[in-house]
Parts: sequence; structure tokens; C-alpha cells
Amino acid sequence: MAVLESSGAPSEAHPLQDGDGASQPSWRRVARGPWVVAAAAGALYIGFSWSQWRRFESLSWDLGIFTQLAQRYAGLEAPIVTIKGEGFNLLGDHFHPLLVLLGPVYAVFPSALTLLVVQGLLLAASVLVIAREAARRLEPAAGVAIGGAYAVSFGVVGAMAAQFHEIAFAMPLLAVALVALLRRRWLACALWAAPLVLVKEDLGLTVAMLGAVLAWRSRRPVGVLLLGWGLGWFILTTYVLIPALSTRDQWDYGSRVDVGAFASQPWLAALALVDDRDKVATLAMLVAVTGLIGLRSPILLVAAPTIAWRFLADYEGYWAHTWHYSAVLMPIAFAALIDGIRRARVSPRRWLRRYSVMAVPVAVTVAVMLTPRLALNQLSHAAFYQSPPRAAEARAVLGKVPEDVVVATDVGLMSYLVDDRQVYFVGAAGNPAPDYVLIDAQGGGWTPAPPDAAAYAEQLHPGVNYWLVHDQGGFQLAERHH
Repeated sequence: MAVLESSGAPSEAHPLQDGDGASQPSWRRVARGPWVVAAAAGALYIGFSWSQWRRFESLSWDLGIFTQLAQRYAGLEAPIVTIKGEGFNLLGDHFHPLLVLLGPVYAVFPSALTLLVVQGLLLAASVLVIAREAARRLEPAAGVAIGGAYAVSFGVVGAMAAQFHEIAFAMPLLAVALVALLRRRWLACALWAAPLVLVKEDLGLTVAMLGAVLAWRSRRPVGVLLLGWGLGWFILTTYVLIPALSTRDQWDYGSRVDVGAFASQPWLAALALVDDRDKVATLAMLVAVTGLIGLRSPILLVAAPTIAWRFLADYEGYWAHTWHYSAVLMPIAFAALIDGIRRARVSPRRWLRRYSVMAVPVAVTVAVMLTPRLALNQLSHAAFYQSPPRAAEARAVLGKVPEDVVVATDVGLMSYLVDDRQVYFVGAAGNPAPDYVLIDAQGGGWTPAPPDAAAYAEQLHPGVNYWLVHDQGGFQLAERHH
């Protein structure tokens, strides 16, 4: 945070003041509480992820995919991820070169669990940034309360529960950039926001919108430059870099939004933002976690690009508040909450000044009320702390797959195989004949699962013989017969 105090143009107010001139609490008073909240949040995130790992809970293939990416970077190789296909460069799927930072960490701790720990630490870092700024600009108690509400907010918890995604790297970067904006450190805001374009291609639009807000508030060229930087990178990545690296010579996700139709009929775009109850619920939750007062802050506009591409897409999985898609909305929402309270405190409207006192309790109450709808509700179930019945069966079948072999499997035990084997997604076109085929009939995502893994493997690879070497607890393992 020292960078924020020394980077950028000189502050337009005293170091312990806002632009509105209100005195700020001393550093010593605000320092302790936010660190405690962030440490507790980090312990919660890592503990929850470790429990998922111990319980063999695999929600999707993403953890396996990013583990293969980290593996390649650790070996100073291109991110060729065979789970996505033979010779598949993951930078041709989404543009996230900043994930190269996973390489050195994975080289020291070579496990998919490492990625979950890294994500927990990154999320906790963003908690610290938001909590410290709330304590600094409001009161120490408000810093603890807002930090806690942010830590259990639906976007942050959704990202944690969905296991590793690249968006984790965006959380502290975006939080620090927004704090710099609140502190009128214009250049620091731009410098912290600029690397977001290297986290995921759509964040170029978020950076552009942040640049627009920065230009509005600062009246300086740095905002316009940041806007151009974000738009330029979004165009470059989606039209040039991703297609060049893709095996299909295109950005696969661009077709999910009919830009032409919405541009020619903008009223359809407006309707599409609220034409489904999941969309309305997500919007309502976003506004609610700001204590409603966040609507007074232009910072909330930074959320517009993420809302737009999600809700205008023809993929229903983007619309709800679940998974990791709402993660980047949380630093924006809570920065808007802090900014909204400060603006309301100096408002000429008496009712608004009075409500500014209630905004933090409202935001905290909303966060607490939403918790039962989130993955954290698992903490109240005794089964969460117990070893699941299938854990022994999972360990048994994994023990029968030697290291340094080629394995085709579903999402069930994929993340547990990638560290020591070459893994492919079973059934994908173009896969070579593997040494082993592992099927998880209960947790592998099948509808329905093949009744015989060996017969299924022979069907996928005609002329190659397999025999069933394990069939227990819903796990089937077929070995290639040489």
C-alpha cells in the first residue's frame, strides 16, 4: 500500500483527508482490524478449499486445466493443455499471460491443491485492501465490518467454492486500483489497473470503463489513456492474439453475444439485462451489498462491462450469482459503498446524511442474510467435516494408476491425476489412445456413465484392446493391453 502513498500525481488533499476534507483515523488505529479480518478470511478460504480437496469434490475440469497450465509454466514451456485437446494452447482459449506467475510456485509445490491455496491468498489480499480503506476513510469498526461483509460476499465466496480460476489474480489488482481512485492517486490507479488486461480478455472492457471514470473524476489525460489501453487490449486479444493461438482460429466466446443485433436494436439489449429472474436476482444482490448507497458512486459504473457481457450472452451459466463470474464485481461494489458513504455524509440532504450512518449495517446485514444461499452454508453441516464414503475408493483407484502414463478421464478425479500423469478429457476428439481410462460414474458428470470402461475405451480407439482392472465404488479403471 506504500506505493499508493508515493505513486501518481500529488494528492489534492492532506494525506489523512479525503477530497471532502474530513479527517481520517490515524494509521495505528486502522491497521490491526483489517489484518485480522483478512487473515481470518484467508484461513477460511484455504480451509474450505482443503476440505473440498480432501473430500474429492471436483466441480468442473477447470482446476485440472489450470494445473496443467501451471505445470507447463513451471517447466518453462508454452501452456499446452491436453485436457482441452491435443496441442491446445490455453492462451487461445482465454488470454491470461499473468498466470505465468503460477509457474515458480507450482515448481516448488507441485500439486493442484497449490492453486487453491494461491487463490485463497489472493482473495484474502483483496479483503485486506478493502478493509483497510474502509477503516481509513470511515472508522476502524467500519473497516472490520465492511471487510467481513466483503469476505463473505456472494462473488468472493462463489469464486472460492468454484475452485481455481484466473480471475483470482484480478481481485487484489482491481481492489488496489479502486483504492487509488478513492485516494485521488490518479497515476497509481492507472498503473494498478493496467495489468488487468493480462488476467482475462474481457477485463480490457473493465479497465476501459475504469479509465472513463478516472477521466471523469480527475479531468486528466491519464484516464483517457487508460480507457484506450483497455479497449486496445480487448480488441487486440479477441481479434488477433487469441485467434492466432487458437486451434480453431477464432475467439470461441465472441459468438455468445450477438453484438450486431443489440447494436442495431439497443432496446433489445436493455430488455435482455432483466429478462430472466437470475439476472434480476444478481443485479439486486449487487446493489444490496453496497448498502444501496453505492448507487451514489460513479465507481459502480465499472461493473457495467461485466454485467453486460454476462447478461447479453446466450449462455445461462453466466446469469446467476454463482460460480466465479461475480468475483470482480465485489471490489467494485464495496469501493462504491465506501465512496457512497463519504459522499452522503456531506450531502445537503438531511435524510441522506442520516442514512449514511446506516449504510454499513445494511451492507453487513445483506451479506449475512445471503450467506445461507452460498457455499459457506456447508460449514453448518456435520458431513462437511467428515471423510466422505467414497474417499477410500477414490484413493484406491488412484493408487492403481502409475506415474508418467497417459490417462483419459472425466472431471471426477482429473485434478488428482494431472500432477504426475499426462491427462486428457475422455471422449474428446483427436485424443491419442491412452494407457488408462478412468471413469467416475457418480461424480464424473456423466448422463449416464458408460457401463464398462474397457468397452468404452475400445469404442473410442478401435483396434486398441483394454481390460478392466478396477470396478468399485462407482470408479472403473481400464488398462491398455499391449
